[in-house]
Amino acid sequence: MKRLLSGIKPSGALTLGNYIGAIMRFVELQKQLTDTEFYLFVADLHAITTEQNPQELRKRTKEIAAMYLAAGLDKDKTILFIQSEIKEHAELGYLLQCHTYMGELERMTQYKDKATKQQSGLTSALFTYPALMAADIILYDADYVPVGDDQKQHIELTRDIATRFNNRFGDFFKVPEPIIPKVGARIMDLQNPEKKMSKSEASDKGYIALLDDEQTIIKKIRSAVTDSIGVIQYDPFNQPGVANLLNIYAALTDKAIEAIVEMYKGLGYKEFKEDLAHIVSTRIKSLQDNYYQIINSPELDAILDAGRAKAQSYAYRKVEKCKQKLGLGRKK
Repeated sequence: MKRLLSGIKPSGALTLGNYIGAIMRFVELQKQLTDTEFYLFVADLHAITTEQNPQELRKRTKEIAAMYLAAGLDKDKTILFIQSEIKEHAELGYLLQCHTYMGELERMTQYKDKATKQQSGLTSALFTYPALMAADIILYDADYVPVGDDQKQHIELTRDIATRFNNRFGDFFKVPEPIIPKVGARIMDLQNPEKKMSKSEASDKGYIALLDDEQTIIKKIRSAVTDSIGVIQYDPFNQPGVANLLNIYAALTDKAIEAIVEMYKGLGYKEFKEDLAHIVSTRIKSLQDNYYQIINSPELDAILDAGRAKAQSYAYRKVEKCKQKLGLGRKK
């Protein structure tokens, strides 16, 4: 059986971008990849590369796990767990740091972006976390890793590290393949469509949180930036705001962008936005109904306990074999 792996960092509220770009795709991929088991985790170790409130971090970690299930994942095909509960992630992360070059880490765009914004107080973990991300993936011999366009650099580094290790110590780590969705891979900020939708932005008008109420969602869609051209067409260069809204519409309805453009031919942005606001709010309301049933249920902890047990068993064996390859410890 093949294996797919992915994680979401609990550094803030989950957004519509997280849902379209990741969570919703997992549900679709489970239907397509019938011979594949899904290892999905909450990446809380990655969250603490920047300062976090401990109580909030713990709360968001559980919320994300509940949202995975609320989206409709098949529990029989999903191993759901919390990253920090499997100590081998951190252990293998260090072992892989020993096979990762400084120049590779310095070229990582996410580190460079954060270093530009935050001139002081950068932690060493923020610099080395791509090695931990690589460990997350190859620890479980993942065949596939769903990634957005902005994450391709990380999967490429993971493949480089795995290949380098294999060349030196023999075939040991599986070299994973990225899965990049054609539509909705990168949902942009509603107020600044040049930036990815993110909960880390100062203003909450640019993102839709998955726990926003209906009126807040409708208001944010209505106020989304468009342009003065006034024509609904897919032109990311000249009309990035409209293109972003079309991507959201297409992802949530399974309609082709060309078909949506044709539907609104001769109509203005108002009609388009009203329809999109209804589509988004209806989908999120259904998601929330499932979420509130799961978040406080004993079932959630039972699923996380079972996921931890299975992931722990696999991870322990993999790391012990890795340490033997490296000559660590007394046993051959």
